[in-house]
Amino acid sequence: MSVDTAAPGGPSDADDAADREPHDAVRTADLEPIPVTEEKIRDYRRLRRILLTVWAVALGLYFWRYGIAADRTSLIFFLAFGMVAATIGRRRASTVLIDWLPFVLILMLYDWTRNVAVWLDMPTHWELAPDVDHWLFGTNPTVWLQSHLKESSPPWWEVVVSAVYMSYFIVPYATAAVLWVRDRAVWRRFAACFIAVSFLGLVGYTLVPAAPPWAASRCTAVEVADSPHDPPCMYTTGSPVPDNLLGQVTPEHPDANPYVERISDRGWSVIGLDMVLRAVRLGQTKSNLVAAIPSLHAGLTMLLALFMWPRTRWFGKTMFMGYALAMAFALVYSGEHYVFDILLGWGLAGFVFAAYRLIDARYIQPRNAIRAGVRPRRRSSAPSQS
Repeated sequence: MSVDTAAPGGPSDADDAADREPHDAVRTADLEPIPVTEEKIRDYRRLRRILLTVWAVALGLYFWRYGIAADRTSLIFFLAFGMVAATIGRRRASTVLIDWLPFVLILMLYDWTRNVAVWLDMPTHWELAPDVDHWLFGTNPTVWLQSHLKESSPPWWEVVVSAVYMSYFIVPYATAAVLWVRDRAVWRRFAACFIAVSFLGLVGYTLVPAAPPWAASRCTAVEVADSPHDPPCMYTTGSPVPDNLLGQVTPEHPDANPYVERISDRGWSVIGLDMVLRAVRLGQTKSNLVAAIPSLHAGLTMLLALFMWPRTRWFGKTMFMGYALAMAFALVYSGEHYVFDILLGWGLAGFVFAAYRLIDARYIQPRNAIRAGVRPRRRSSAPSQS
């Protein structure tokens, strides 16, 4: 029910409309650019979708023709184009270079220094990790898994094992790219944690170089008594080695080889992706073969799980944590790492994540609040009065 409050003899509705007309005209003129801005936003969204589609198709065709990028720098280079396409109209393209170039240079420094243990001729530990694993489980987990699960030719599920192992060279960087597109501040935090885990891992395997299970299975205690980093025995393949450091595989499946093999890549042969197989083997030839302690495969995937835990819902939490556990299984089963290496990698990730949370809460967030003109809240130590 409406009530007309206009007094008799007062201004009529027509007069009100006439009085309001110039004012409304100004307001209308002020509002005219808004539809144009919205149209520009729509155009940018459409342009981003088109460019991302072109980028994805071009990337797929490149990988199909030349194989997956085996080195980190090439992968980040490809991701940079995707990040530019995803942020057109929202950020300047130069921000990709400004943010990612220091990150890439620091990781290149890591690549150049990861063989420093070899240069220093540090003694390699061949029996430390297998002794710890045997103490934990009463047997060597890699020997047990390959005795019970390995077949003469890779079963279908080894495709998953190979994919999980290979994903380490892609998923952390792809996740970092997505974080950068969504929130640069969060990306900076993740990049700092990523670098910290990488360099602390470098310190670990520089001071304590250690051979992985696939290498220990080819050598005896006598052959590595002087703690060499690349004894001839680790390059022999094709037959069991009596009295090797791990013990003998007793396969349950007929015709499976009775010794520990490095099988992190053989799942690709099931689906005929020879280009991926070549990329994995190329990457393995460039890696430090005695950098098992700690496992950065385990450390960085656990860092992903911890970092994304408060930023995702139950499905994301399950996927990231499941990814870290799947990586652990793939590493042990395929002969790439001991359980001891993985536990150290997880511990390293937990330490870095806890340090990041502490530094972020005590220093970074209060400083950002001050810059934004917001007084940080202080916790009172006095009990509240009821």
